[in-house]
Formats: sequence, C-alpha cells, structure tokens
Amino acid sequence: MAACSGGVVPNPGGRAPLASETQAYAEPIVSLPVPATRPLPVTRAAPAALRAEIDRLIGEFPGKAGAAIRAVDDGWTVQRGGALSLPQQSVSKLWVALTVLSQRDAGRLRLDDPVLVTTQDLTLFHQPIAGLVRGEGYRTTVMGLLTRALTQSDNTANDRLLTLVGGPSAVRAFITQHQLGAIRFGPGERLLQSGTAGVTWNQSMALGRGFEAARARLSPEVRAAAMQRYIDNPPDGAAPLAIADALARLARGELLSETSTRVMLDTMGASITGRARLRAALPAGWKIAHKTGTGQELAGRNAGFNDVGLLTAPDGKRYAVAVMIGDTRVAMRVRQQLIQNVCAALTGGHVATSVSEDPTEG
Repeated sequence: MAACSGGVVPNPGGRAPLASETQAYAEPIVSLPVPATRPLPVTRAAPAALRAEIDRLIGEFPGKAGAAIRAVDDGWTVQRGGALSLPQQSVSKLWVALTVLSQRDAGRLRLDDPVLVTTQDLTLFHQPIAGLVRGEGYRTTVMGLLTRALTQSDNTANDRLLTLVGGPSAVRAFITQHQLGAIRFGPGERLLQSGTAGVTWNQSMALGRGFEAARARLSPEVRAAAMQRYIDNPPDGAAPLAIADALARLARGELLSETSTRVMLDTMGASITGRARLRAALPAGWKIAHKTGTGQELAGRNAGFNDVGLLTAPDGKRYAVAVMIGDTRVAMRVRQQLIQNVCAALTGGHVATSVSEDPTEG
C-alpha cells in the first residue's frame, strides 16, 4: 500500500457531508504529471462480420442505445451509436473508484484507512450496507467501501467514497486530467435519483422506504416531466466509445499504477450484479471485469440500462465493451438480450434463455 504523503483527506473517517455540502471542497491537488494520450496503432482490421452485426443489433433495437467494442491489444474499434450521451447510472461508480485509486497512487489515502459510515451517509435504492449502520455507525475501510461499490453496486458505499475523495469536483477533475472524453459525472446518487424522479431530497428519505413514499406522492405529470428532462440531458451521460476507450486505457496501465490497476480490475471481476447481461453470453474460458448500471422506470419507460467491462479471451486478447440503453419501453428481458447479443457477437457465445437478475441491482 502507498504511504500517506501528508495530503489532507476531506473528513477522514467521520460523517460524510450531505450532497449539498460537497460543493465546498477545494479541487484536489495533482502531484503526478499526466502524460498526453497517444492513440494505439491499429495492428489488425476490425472483423467485418462483427461490425455488421453490431450495426444491425443497435439499429433494430426499439429505443435509444449505443454499443462500442475496442480491441485493447489490436487497436480496432466497432461501434454503433457510440457517440451518443447516454445515462450511466451505476456505471459512474467506475470513475469514483478510479479517483480513489489515483489518490492512493498519489499517497493521499490508503486502502486500509478506516472510514465511519453513519445514518447521515445513507442514500437510496440499492444500499446493502445500510443494514450494518447501527448506533454511532458502521466502521469499515476504504477497500471495504470500494468492494461494496463495485461488486454489489452499493449506492451508500459509493457516495461515502465520493465524499472521502473530495466530492463530484474531484471525480470530474480526474476525468478531465486523464482526458477521458465524453464522460459526465453527476452530483451523487441522492441528488441524481431524486432529480430524475422530480423529488426534492432531504436526508430523512434515506431511512426505510422514505424516498419511494415521497416519489409515490407526486403526480404522474410531474414524474414524467422530470424523467424527460433527465433523458434529454443526463447529468451522468457518457458516450459508449469514451467508456470503452477508458476501460482499454485502464487495461493497458495508462490510468493507474500497476498495483492499483490490478486492484481495480480484480474488484470489477468479482462483481455479482448483471447476471443476465454481458456475463450471460460468455463462453467457457472467457473472463470478465465489469460494471452494470440500471436507471429508474416510469410507466414502462426505462432510462439507463447498461453493462460495460473488460472481456479477456482464452488466448489473452482483451476487449473493452460498453453497451448502453438510454431510453426504451421494452421489457427488461429484451434489454438484457441486446447486451447479451452484443457480447455473443464478439465472443461467439450464446444468448441465455433462463438467467435472471435482481431488478434492484445497480
């Protein structure tokens, strides 16, 4: 683990500020120079059949969607709708985790640093850690939170890390400094999800099903208008091409130190979410390190249904894949099949017929 170098970690181990308080944090100090991005030379042309199949799959999907596949080692790219700005939802947890690990590389924090999670840190929707927060709070570590955020898509674990690194501005600074391109980072789970629903957030909504109750009291017109605003201009919007490129650069060791890169990819590889997405179409011998994202639904309309990750073939070749659905009214099974079909087009796998997943997963 990297030793601390005297940099100040905002509010270490104490209560996480509310989302409205994170604006007060100063921009993070950058102590390591960031090299200019160099395009990877293309050593082999993209497979024509794969290009045609991805074009067909996205073109025929009944909704707004995009997919991008970048060959990490050979340099080619296949995409359709890859430049669209689509809601990331919990895919954005990747950028929080990368910011955490970059601060580790800079000596600003350690993965075994203690962190306290209290009721003031609770968020909404999928937050398994909430059941552990009792009395004065739940004591864990930076790595404990990182594991929960990436493998379980725990919203509270993610937002606690977000406040620890300096709030949304620190994550946006990481994205800018590393030239990740068309990737936006929103205000954190509480404000992102309440804004999408048309609800004005207050912390009492984090307890029980307080948020769901507040949302249910809104008129259908208010909720529909709020969701439309989110779909039209998602504050967490990102282009599938930009995400695939960022994952490829992560795999090549261009974003983090060697040890932090391994921590990131190993933790992504232990994810238990999205059983019926990319993972369901992986043939034997393939490996995956990925992150899912699932947005809210209203009257059969979904805004944000994604899976992005690094796929490794039996021969060691690596492929960064991003499949994102931004707006559709089709059933979850149809959305899952699109993601599986994109994976199968690359890997030669088969679309699953009986795999299901928990709809509450992020």
